[in-house]
Amino acid sequence: MSIHGELPELAAAVLQPGFVGTTAPDWVRRWLGVGLGGVALFARNVESPAQVAALTARLRAENPDVIVAIDEEAGDVTRFESRLGSSRPGNLALGTIDDPELTEAVARDLGRELAVAGITLDYAPDADVNSNPANPVIGVRAFGSEPRLVARHTSAFIRGLQDAGVAGCAKHFPGHGDTAVDSHHDVPVIDRTEDELIACELVPFRAAIAAGARSVMTGHLLVPAYDPEVPATLSPRILTGLLRRELGFDGLIVTDGIEMQGVRRRYGLEGATVRALTAGADAICVGGGHDDEQTAIRLRDAIVAAVRSGELPEERLRDAVARVRALAAWTTSTQTATGARAVADAAAADGATVLGSVIGFEAARRAVRVTTGGDGPALPVHGVPHVVEFAPPRNIAIGSETPWGVGGPLTELRPGTTSVRFSAEDLEPLADPAAAVLAGVGERPLILVVRDVHRHPWIERALRAVLEVRPDTIVVEMGIPVTVAGGVHIATHGATRALGRAAAELIAGAPVPQPVAV
Repeated sequence: MSIHGELPELAAAVLQPGFVGTTAPDWVRRWLGVGLGGVALFARNVESPAQVAALTARLRAENPDVIVAIDEEAGDVTRFESRLGSSRPGNLALGTIDDPELTEAVARDLGRELAVAGITLDYAPDADVNSNPANPVIGVRAFGSEPRLVARHTSAFIRGLQDAGVAGCAKHFPGHGDTAVDSHHDVPVIDRTEDELIACELVPFRAAIAAGARSVMTGHLLVPAYDPEVPATLSPRILTGLLRRELGFDGLIVTDGIEMQGVRRRYGLEGATVRALTAGADAICVGGGHDDEQTAIRLRDAIVAAVRSGELPEERLRDAVARVRALAAWTTSTQTATGARAVADAAAADGATVLGSVIGFEAARRAVRVTTGGDGPALPVHGVPHVVEFAPPRNIAIGSETPWGVGGPLTELRPGTTSVRFSAEDLEPLADPAAAVLAGVGERPLILVVRDVHRHPWIERALRAVLEVRPDTIVVEMGIPVTVAGGVHIATHGATRALGRAAAELIAGAPVPQPVAV
């Protein structure tokens, strides 16, 4: 039996709570002194690399072995560069290029930047196979829709991150790609047979495990082929039976945000936490909206009570704590052994991180694809362009603070460029959306910027109306390029800052820097 006072410390060790602010709150520092195993950083915690480095140093002053995690996919979902947009292209763009060595190099570059900031675990890469184009939450976050392609880039991304001493995390197990439901809001059902799952969803996770992934993140998904009753995060059949025993994964299993409705709506925060640990999870990620000390107390006390009641075996809790501590030890030793911090310090001293990743911008340029129709204007355009950006609602994973688009970078390259942004509320009620879009444009070069036209009827309707009047329009698709339209169609395969810049360079005819060596 455990010593009476030890259980709260063990319970705290498996928590990875978020918090508000760019400095460490008093309660987090106090908890680190009494066993808190990790913290999760999000956009609200990041102002600059130097600020994050100071924050993590303060955390380590309380607990040198703390796991500092961040949800940094280096694509549309970015926390480390949330205020500017990612200077890397994101997964779909890398999958489109399909050069695993480049993917590994981009991830290594990211890992070095994270390592110098004191981050040891990245909740990336997204290993989902985006086989459903209507998917509202994965989309360009996936490397693609073909399992083997996703597998080779998942493994490459993990190798790159971990070469720099930052633990990779393949998510969202056992695969969030074939769904039209966002697990932030409800429980998606992956209605595939076991054979179909083996042939598709599980392929990238097998590759991630073979590549030595140090962690796997669970998905709040109902997968009836393996467990028809509870989501994967809470399922012993999926976490212990499938992931541990069948796939042979021996690293850290961390949950997706335990506050998400995919598990919280039915089981509550405390119930979902205890069930996840019982099922085989080792660490509980606590994201936005529940990032205060009272939530941490509730979860810690619920874990302690579950052990004392026998609902959560103490041996299972100790096993989880051991895996948390093993990951912490690996990151500490690996970052020291590889000299990742020294490498990243040198890069920062050269100013390489001021504007972002050099190799990231180069990769973004390689990802852009151009299709020219019969009436298409030549690139680059002449004259002063007008940019119209159609802004669909963002899912919760993509922060509302992260800028995107082509108008900004094109204005830098072509002074005098004008731009406007429309939402569904602006255009959907209009009988003639083209009139609003074309107001005052005249004969100027027109660029329409869209995201996932195929999922947003109001964008498709406006796009068709404008093209009837201006068939010479340049259409820039910054989502999944299912619909090809316009005199010139530019597919960026994501909406990161690097991809927006790459599209703007094509439109403006800006000199492109020489490629960097991979």
